[in-house]
Amino acid sequence: MTLHRDDLVAYLDDYLDIGRFQDYCPNGLQVAGRSEIRRIVTGVTASQRLIDEAIERQADAILVHHGYFWKGEPVPITGIKRNRLAALLANDINLLAYHLPLDAHPDVGNNAQLGQLMGWTIEGTLGDSLVWHGRVDGAETGAGLRQSLSEALDYQVLHIGEDEDEIETVAWCTGAAQGYLQMAIDAGIDAFISGEISEPTVHLARESGVHYYAAGHHATERGGPEALGWHLAQRFGLNVEFVDLPIPV
Repeated sequence: MTLHRDDLVAYLDDYLDIGRFQDYCPNGLQVAGRSEIRRIVTGVTASQRLIDEAIERQADAILVHHGYFWKGEPVPITGIKRNRLAALLANDINLLAYHLPLDAHPDVGNNAQLGQLMGWTIEGTLGDSLVWHGRVDGAETGAGLRQSLSEALDYQVLHIGEDEDEIETVAWCTGAAQGYLQMAIDAGIDAFISGEISEPTVHLARESGVHYYAAGHHATERGGPEALGWHLAQRFGLNVEFVDLPIPV
């Protein structure tokens, strides 16, 4: 099936409710390519490697979580930025990117997908934040949760906390969300899971007694782009392929 680019963008903008977010980058169509879309490549980040994969697969569009034009970045179109844009334009490929809207979506969002992958009982968000919370299924220890996460995400998760402690409640926010640890502490959560870790996070976790798991920025944010692609394939009959290009952080 073929779908016009404008119809795809309008559907995604509405489905992901982009008007609700004050983001660090533009959400939606970032680079315009051909108007008719049959084949889409989805991925976490619009790197040169993903663009090359999309060209090889003769994709009409790339749909990612991490796109371009971030707030505060240099404006000139030079170097790596020029090379990426030149490849997209030369091959008439559309680039669509959804950042915070794809973290927050209740069905295909990164946080929703991580919770479903781990089999946690999802209880909601902490206030109006992007942080989700819930309960683990059955008895779990600090070390056991690290192992479960590592196996599910195919990533060597870093755990800060005592291995033998019992974990009943969890909060999580994918990607670079270590700054939300204090919110989990204030809520009385046993463990907080995110993608990255920074030096102050270690001390805060140790001194508060709340377990912290750094499960990989890329690894924790594969779920959203893949699920959104599957949703588009089912709804519109498009040929959609998720291309996973893991990185070590």
